[in-house]
Amino acid sequence: MRALVQRATRASVTVEGEVVGQIDEGMLIFFCAMQGDDASKSAQLAAKISKLRIFKDDAGKMNLSLKDTGGSALIVSQFTLAADVSRGNRPGFSYAAAPDDGRVLYETFIADMKALGVPVATGRFGAEMAVSLTNNGPGTIWYDI
Repeated sequence: MRALVQRATRASVTVEGEVVGQIDEGMLIFFCAMQGDDASKSAQLAAKISKLRIFKDDAGKMNLSLKDTGGSALIVSQFTLAADVSRGNRPGFSYAAAPDDGRVLYETFIADMKALGVPVATGRFGAEMAVSLTNNGPGTIWYDI
């Protein structure tokens, strides 16, 4: 399971001209299910991300988590995080989970984040999405679980 987490002052996802998800202060999380992933990995990833201390405290140190700040998460499915670019110029995506499995794990991850008390907005699985982000920092973290 892979995730790219970006600290955001605002982020949104638009599908066919309609905003389907948006947040203010929080995290934009690009999520990718990989072959062999299961629900236990989703729960582990959600727990790690919800506790990730990348927000500044009163002293200006990155010492607060999403839960500490009361921020939200915008979770966007992103199978291209599984890209294999080791050969040639065209990325391969054979390491990504099959679409049906990816959808289930994406929905599981969303549910896991909500169960941890994180307010969640989402993109639309499998859709052509336009993602807008005002990156705070920038602050970008990569997870492989």
